[in-house]
Amino acid sequence: MHPLDDVIWNALTTRQGEFAESFGQARRFMPEVTALGAFSRPTSEGYESLAGLVGIRGTVALFLDTPYQPRVGWEFIAGAPLQQMVCENGGAPHTSQADSEPELVELGDADSPEMIELTALTKPGPFGKRTHELGTYLGIRRDGNLLAMAGERMKVPGWTEVSAVCTHPEHTGHGYARILMAEVIHRIRSRGETPFLHVREDNERAIEIYQRLGFSRRMQLHFAVLRKDAS
Repeated sequence: MHPLDDVIWNALTTRQGEFAESFGQARRFMPEVTALGAFSRPTSEGYESLAGLVGIRGTVALFLDTPYQPRVGWEFIAGAPLQQMVCENGGAPHTSQADSEPELVELGDADSPEMIELTALTKPGPFGKRTHELGTYLGIRRDGNLLAMAGERMKVPGWTEVSAVCTHPEHTGHGYARILMAEVIHRIRSRGETPFLHVREDNERAIEIYQRLGFSRRMQLHFAVLRKDAS
């Protein structure tokens, strides 16, 4: 199995086990970190374990190999096809930051409320108050306001995910996503790891940016946010 197959499960059972909660055949990140979870196999036993993990009215976000099919005991909240993309061939060259480019700042605990506000506005994917603990997150500020950010989320042996790439709608068109991603990619590669990411299949503009940075499509996944009902 490739490390990026069943990537949430692999992250929670390898490099990011410290953030995992488990029950039977299911695991999830601590809810304050992110909503992502997984099971060893999408069987009835896997879903039963997931139900025991999240509890009644609990929610979880999954990456599935096929579109979610209705299942007794679960309510489908939201979902979309995703593209998993990898950057195995070097990508855009990293250069020293030019004087004309904005300063990149590392984001941490004190920045969490603003990070949540920005991701709630732009919806790059699940983001919690402790998501920033999963890896390095970089931001661009102006007049004290967080305009854009990008960082690292899931990690499996040899690979790190680029995630939460987002720009405030009032400040797009300045190349902030490209600048931030180039630095995040550089830092991942400097550790001898390969970057990967996930993007909604209908987000053509983002896919074009990622392709220019050296990413290529690896596989299609299906994102599904589910809620456990009382049955």
